[in-house]
Amino acid sequence: MTRTSSSDLELSAAVGRPGGPVPPTGDGGPPPRLGGRLGLVGGKLAGAAVVLLGAATAAFAAQAALPGDRATVILNVRAGQAIQRTPEELAAINEEYGLKNPLVVQYLDYLGGLVRGDLGTSYQQHRPVAALILEQLGPTLTLTATAIVLAWLLMVTWVTLTAGRGPALRALGEAVDTAAAGLPHYWLGILLLLVFALTLGWFPVIGGTGPVGLLLPALTLAIPLAGFLGQATRAEFERSLAQPFVLSARMRGMGDAGVRLRHVLRHSVLPAVTLSGWALGATISGAVVVETVYSRAGIGTVLVSAVNAQDLPVVTGVVVLIAALYVVANLLVDLAYALIDPRLKDA
Repeated sequence: MTRTSSSDLELSAAVGRPGGPVPPTGDGGPPPRLGGRLGLVGGKLAGAAVVLLGAATAAFAAQAALPGDRATVILNVRAGQAIQRTPEELAAINEEYGLKNPLVVQYLDYLGGLVRGDLGTSYQQHRPVAALILEQLGPTLTLTATAIVLAWLLMVTWVTLTAGRGPALRALGEAVDTAAAGLPHYWLGILLLLVFALTLGWFPVIGGTGPVGLLLPALTLAIPLAGFLGQATRAEFERSLAQPFVLSARMRGMGDAGVRLRHVLRHSVLPAVTLSGWALGATISGAVVVETVYSRAGIGTVLVSAVNAQDLPVVTGVVVLIAALYVVANLLVDLAYALIDPRLKDA
């Protein structure tokens, strides 16, 4: 006779209960949750496509809504002044940009160009917008990545040191988070320049290159972001400190720093990870101000020059690029959830 263990009996009983283990289907097919996962991924991709379509539509509408004749506007932007244009000049511009086509045809051509990576042609420089942006994208991405890393380091250090401590230290931590999150980039940038560049002379005042020239601009972006991340993480951090696994870790002899960094932090950073998707786009947007304050190269400089010159394709190209980065960052955040918290893999 075959003996049945108590664990086998418990498993058999559990299979029959609602919410119990799902028995094998026996057909060798995919697990039942695969369809749900594919549907979730498809839904997120569809949502991302809708966001990008909305940004592209808004960019096209901004160009189509230019007051007056668009061919005249383009020629005036190139010349830097408004003068009378000949019919031959206007006809050439209308042909180049397809401005005589119906608006729907222009819109579809614009969307087709975006799919191919064509963001349009600069009115002022008569060059592809994508090429202009790519030339300056590297410094901006370097600044953005450095700022996000610094923000996480500042947030993790400050929250770990102050969360769940005495009332005075907890209040100080919350106050610093709130104050940092409310600092405007332009004000903080000027303050850091006055103290560390002009007064102490530790950093270059204008357009420094290398790590030394990158630190102050990155801190200008990182400090407010660290405040936002700290506000999102602190409450969850203190809630995790009261969980049973913390007591278990302490009973095994683990020190306070190890408990906070190895166990509590992992359970409390999901809100900050969620914000990191937003932070990428927000940091790139803030880089426009920071690059202007510190006279750094980047798409911020390109955008400011385009706004001053009324070069609308470059402006809308930057807007579409930032929207695309927002979407990609949020998709990556969704994928990072399962890596940080294994309980979410099958959610």
